[in-house]
Amino acid sequence: MIPAARTVLDASAILAYLLIEPGADGVRLALSGSAVVTSVNWAEVLSKMSDLGGDPHEISSRLARTGILGGALHIWDFDEQLAREVARLRPLTKSAGLSLADRACLALGSSLGIPVLTADRSWQSLRIGIKVRPIR
Repeated sequence: MIPAARTVLDASAILAYLLIEPGADGVRLALSGSAVVTSVNWAEVLSKMSDLGGDPHEISSRLARTGILGGALHIWDFDEQLAREVARLRPLTKSAGLSLADRACLALGSSLGIPVLTADRSWQSLRIGIKVRPIR
């Protein structure tokens, strides 16, 4: 059971936190409450960390040991309901060039009615009824 989340984290926000980039403090603050990430975005995080030479299993294990994964951050399974919301968002975000993973993040924020944290500033210009907060 996932506790009530206050924030959805985009892969870019989690990567800023893991790589100690600008905006990491904002993500740390979000993690002090309860945050969620879609399984699609989590795969994106692990893929990027793998590109940088990290081991996905080790990264997940380390975050679980430190209480981040499964404590402050929960992975939300991508299901049929989110798939429908991703598809609904497609025509509304197509001109902005959002990826499927971007829309998965926004879909979860829409579904839960909570803000989305991202490093992608262009999301702020979207007029889709989902609160987006940039981390930098």
